[in-house]
Amino acid sequence: MKAPRTLAAVTAINLALLVLLLAQQLRPASAESAAPILRGRALQIVDGQGRVRASIDVLPATVSPNGDEQAETVLLRLITERGRPSVKLGSSEPGSGLSIAGPTGTSDTYVILQAKGTTSSLKLRNEDRRERVVEP
Repeated sequence: MKAPRTLAAVTAINLALLVLLLAQQLRPASAESAAPILRGRALQIVDGQGRVRASIDVLPATVSPNGDEQAETVLLRLITERGRPSVKLGSSEPGSGLSIAGPTGTSDTYVILQAKGTTSSLKLRNEDRRERVVEP
């Protein structure tokens, strides 16, 4: 007599668990399940072929062999499908800047907007090496 009751109780518990699991699966996903903060030292976004197309890095402070100090810098790069970092946005305590480069195959076409210390400038340069620097 005990076995049928135990079997019925286990079957009822299994059925209740099945209903609960199905109810969770049928409930629509919500944004609340996402982590509120993504933390890391760097971030890379890749395209369908696995090539890095954008990156955000925190570069450590360094000293060059000739003694020049580079402050810790946060750098955002946007990279073309051919691998050229055509847009760079950098920020550090001594200064910040934005660099926009010409297409792949050019070496002297760019725009640099920077603020360094208490000064700012805008540098425009064409492939024919004509250049204009604008300062206040």
